[in-house]
Amino acid sequence: MFTGIIESIGIVKAIENHGSNTTYWISSSITKELKIDQSLSHNGVCLTVEEISEGEHRVTAIAETLLKTNAGTWQPGTLVNLERCLSFNGRLDGHLVQGHVDTTATCTKIKEMDGSKEFTIEFATSFAPLVIEKGSISLNGISLTIFNITHNAFTVAIIPYTLEHTNMQQLKEGDTVNLEFDMVGKYINRFHELKKQ
Repeated sequence: MFTGIIESIGIVKAIENHGSNTTYWISSSITKELKIDQSLSHNGVCLTVEEISEGEHRVTAIAETLLKTNAGTWQPGTLVNLERCLSFNGRLDGHLVQGHVDTTATCTKIKEMDGSKEFTIEFATSFAPLVIEKGSISLNGISLTIFNITHNAFTVAIIPYTLEHTNMQQLKEGDTVNLEFDMVGKYINRFHELKKQ
């Protein structure tokens, strides 16, 4: 479980393909604090730390993860948002994030706001019931607040601090992002779907 508050930006250093799986070597400022078998969010994708060597850690994404997230687009040099799992003896600054990406979406517009930026994100309309005005969403692992909702898009605003400390600084129009919708909203939506049957 995570909070969507990014701790560090990792840099993909090397990629290896093993059958249908892909292994990534990533360096970051928190590498020395990681442990083998630890759950670590990478752009909102929960992956297990398998090895740590010379300032880098290794994780593997299986075919299902590659299909449903933007991990398959990562290349050497790609910036990846990192967050270690939630400790329940501290504050929950973002919102509850599982690290289980629901879908990918596309950044269709970036608007400069005199220091901050607004990003418009377009998603499949089948997920529309999970998006509410001023609700929370995990976008590339970042806990953000949604506004300006349409039937298949929403906007998020990014302050300068978040731009500097996440890979939103690298995001361009047309890029793919990972989305995880609010867990409580998903349970409520599922409950109402079952009541209709």
